[in-house]
Amino acid sequence: MGEEVVKYLSYEAAVQLVGAIQEEEDIEQPDRRILTVYSKDDKELCWFDFDEVKAAVGEVEAGERKVAVQNYILNHIPDWVHEL
Repeated sequence: MGEEVVKYLSYEAAVQLVGAIQEEEDIEQPDRRILTVYSKDDKELCWFDFDEVKAAVGEVEAGERKVAVQNYILNHIPDWVHEL
């Protein structure tokens, strides 16, 4: 079986949908952090592993990290969130 290809919302569509990105502790793995994405009506849409996002974003100046992480996530919101 082949891997499923994930399709992402456009950045513009993600901006219209996403209300907040919240850093939280993974309740199943206390030493792990996740970034939970909520819609503008406070519905949980999806989550990202904090360390994976940090690695994908790479080295960024301290003052630019939050924006870099936010932009990465907004460019990687799976299209299946519309099915929730």
